[in-house]
Amino acid sequence: MSRETHITTVWPGRNYPLGATWDGEGVNFALFSEHAQEVHLAVYDPSGRRERQRIPLRERTDDIWHCYLPEARPGLAYGYYVRGPFKPEEGHRFNHHKLLLDPYAKDFIGKLRWNDALFGYTLGHRKGDLSLDRRDSASFMPKCRVLEPAFTWGEDRRPDIPWTDMVIYEMHVRGFTMRHPEVPDALRGTYAALATAPVVQYFKQLGITTLELLPVHSYINDHYLVQKGLQNYWGYNTLGFFAPEMRYSASEKVKEFKTMVKTLHSAGIEVILDVVYNHTCEGNHMGPTLSMRGIDNAAYYMLGQERRYYADYTGCGNTVNLEHPRALQLVMDSLRYWVEEMHVDGFRFDLASALAREGGVVQHLGGFFDVIRQDPVLNRVKLIAEPWDLGAGGYQVGNFPPGWAEWNDRYRDGMRAYWKGDGGLIGEFARRLTGSSDLYGRSGKKPLASINFITAHDGFTLRDLVSYNGKHNEANGEDNRDGSDNNRSWNCGVEGPTDDPEVNALRERQQRNFMATLMLSQGVPMLLAGDEFGRSQGGNNNAYCQDNEISWLDWDLTPAQEALQRFTQALINLRRNHPTFRRRDFFDGRPLLGGQLKDIVWLKPDGSEMTPQEWEHEHARCLGIYLAGAAINDVGRRGRPVYDDDMLVAFNAHAEEVPFTLPAIPGEAWRVQIDTFEPEGIGDGLLQPGERYVLRARSLVVLVRPMVTV
Repeated sequence: MSRETHITTVWPGRNYPLGATWDGEGVNFALFSEHAQEVHLAVYDPSGRRERQRIPLRERTDDIWHCYLPEARPGLAYGYYVRGPFKPEEGHRFNHHKLLLDPYAKDFIGKLRWNDALFGYTLGHRKGDLSLDRRDSASFMPKCRVLEPAFTWGEDRRPDIPWTDMVIYEMHVRGFTMRHPEVPDALRGTYAALATAPVVQYFKQLGITTLELLPVHSYINDHYLVQKGLQNYWGYNTLGFFAPEMRYSASEKVKEFKTMVKTLHSAGIEVILDVVYNHTCEGNHMGPTLSMRGIDNAAYYMLGQERRYYADYTGCGNTVNLEHPRALQLVMDSLRYWVEEMHVDGFRFDLASALAREGGVVQHLGGFFDVIRQDPVLNRVKLIAEPWDLGAGGYQVGNFPPGWAEWNDRYRDGMRAYWKGDGGLIGEFARRLTGSSDLYGRSGKKPLASINFITAHDGFTLRDLVSYNGKHNEANGEDNRDGSDNNRSWNCGVEGPTDDPEVNALRERQQRNFMATLMLSQGVPMLLAGDEFGRSQGGNNNAYCQDNEISWLDWDLTPAQEALQRFTQALINLRRNHPTFRRRDFFDGRPLLGGQLKDIVWLKPDGSEMTPQEWEHEHARCLGIYLAGAAINDVGRRGRPVYDDDMLVAFNAHAEEVPFTLPAIPGEAWRVQIDTFEPEGIGDGLLQPGERYVLRARSLVVLVRPMVTV
């Protein structure tokens, strides 16, 4: 459609699919609104700045307003004006003066600019949100843009990576490459940067299998952050569930995201998205009117008993109402779109408990999970829950349905506390190390339901975990009140950076301890980007608003950082080569198939087996595990039995060395492969059964020998 063209022909169109759909001849527009009285489609010039005309949608089928424009073409910019009751006390917040974005828009042009006209009520009015603001908001809004979905995927082969083999790498698209020396300046911080050869090669060399990208759905900067000169860096403030965020696109085209996915797939790397369907950027009753609030507030959002207000289980002001079939359809259509059109391999659901709420109560097998479980597209991709929200009963670790994995914060907390030196924790440590059967076994799930992590984007980095006793979030402008105070961190004797060589050596060792524990645990390990070389955020444990050097990865590494990077790569390689650490089933702890060896034996420092009473000792901080390679009791993809070397792992969280006697199980000599006390983390030497190995203070050791079959 040329710049001068005025649309003269409007056909009835169809009520499906929702959104703006180019069919090769024209564009069908369909918008759900149950309570609207009128809907107008506003058409803009290609820049999205000037309105061309406003077209009434006269067709309404099953509460879908629709039309077809045979003269429209991809690239057309548009939005909606919706008239209906403005009765906030009844849950209706229609305001036909406000331009509204299509919830199904697959592309946006322009950026939101904060202005009082974006609010459906008059700011400062004595009636507050009960007042009606009559200013047009269009000049401050981005516009939707009709997308031509054509893209040459060719023979895009999705990596067929089983859960057993996964090593997840949680990362931020922008922060990963903003300071990368081998990425061209014009591409830094973008999807295109992640597809460059140096970056892809880095992922491969490190050994990770799966990228988990922080939110890439289109989002906005919060008003209060803009007022403070800050930005929403993490992106948990969704504006559109279909459109990729264009601030991460060097070309400002959707196909750049697809090219990134295709390139990563060619390298055998999966792409999982961190998605935010629990709330939107419109916030509470005092928030702006940008999209769903003005289209049908009462349908799209959970309302409180006083319908003027929202049921907020997310801490962000509102909760998307998945009890309404059209809101549920919106989420499901979005998920399918990202799988079928964008070729992503799975999702991590932010505050997933909020998606399970029905009548305000978490229903473990509620409508959302039922629909996903039977969906022929979504039941084949990887689904990971953040298994909590901020409402009553929202903490649901271990309670998500079959087919779902979960972020295991019990693992995070237990491992942090153990290596910090807290007492009475070896039982908790052992449960988390072996896959958290107490959380997942009771429902028939497997160790692979546990996504194990020591750190994530929300909280301290690994370096900061061993460098700070308390958070240092002053840069966030909230007087250090934001962020968690329950970090289970230990600064090793000095708060923050130091030149003390002993403190720095201990910090390096503690990082190796955490990294080794993570990679040797049953379940799926998740590594925070930059932890492999000790990235610091200066003690900021809530860097959600820091789009700067605080959050960006610094690739100018010190020798100590390079050593940690090599050690992490060696650990991932060790995990990949030894199925003992990647079991599909929980340990039995008893002899298998009539043999004499147990699949796992817990050992005291004297080499004898732990007794039930000894798990409760407050002073105990040292233990070992013998893992029999002949007792994995698993089969490979072609049905062949899986065997491995025997493994002995000994942990010492004491502040002093502990002599550890190797168990007197006959067999070949043990080879020391990992010793985290060493600066490079690599061990050396051979020991016979029954010999002693000195576990130095705060260290772990991995020993390997050919399996015993007696």
